Amino acid sequence: MDPLVADDEQEIRRLRWQCRRGMLELDHLLDRFLDLGYADLTTAERIGFVALLGEQDQRLSDWFMARAEPPDPGMRALVARILEVVRERPRGA
Repeated sequence: MDPLVADDEQEIRRLRWQCRRGMLELDHLLDRFLDLGYADLTTAERIGFVALLGEQDQRLSDWFMARAEPPDPGMRALVARILEVVRERPRGA
């Protein structure tokens, strides 16, 4: 197996574990994005995604349910992208 592919698979497994949250809705949303949109992120966006996973569940819930906005413009763009990907791409597409 290609070492880069193995590294990518290990990274996805690690991120999938971090996507497990205390709120089922967040679990589904983040896990779905990991499957459908994470591979399309730039390196900088992937770093932002890891930072996003470090946020508290309630803050993430507020951002994804549009009750609040992330203060950082890059994080706002990432939240919007995650929502766009999970809404527009059916599973298996």
